[in-house]
Amino acid sequence: MRYALLIHERPGCYDGFSGAERAAVTAEYVALRADPRVVGGERLAAAETATTVRAAGGRTLLTDGPFAETKEILGGFYLVEALDLDAALDLAARIPAVRLGGSVEVRPVDRP
Repeated sequence: MRYALLIHERPGCYDGFSGAERAAVTAEYVALRADPRVVGGERLAAAETATTVRAAGGRTLLTDGPFAETKEILGGFYLVEALDLDAALDLAARIPAVRLGGSVEVRPVDRP
């Protein structure tokens, strides 16, 4: 079964990190990407680069930035092939954002 692991980072979680500390965290993400159960994934550009599309009164509205202010921002995702939810959760627990104050939403991919 496929699962999306949606990585929500705490803004500023890398503030104060040295170059070596940032490189170590990046290496963890790269190692996860190399896991054979990971079939895809990407890091997203900063939330400030987003454009949000909504509809109101029959008109399309564009807003610079994310839709809402939150404590966490969507920073990236992995698409994984796992035997079951427990296996997907095990992978999610290895994502550095979890220990850096963020979270990972694990959601089954709905395939017809």
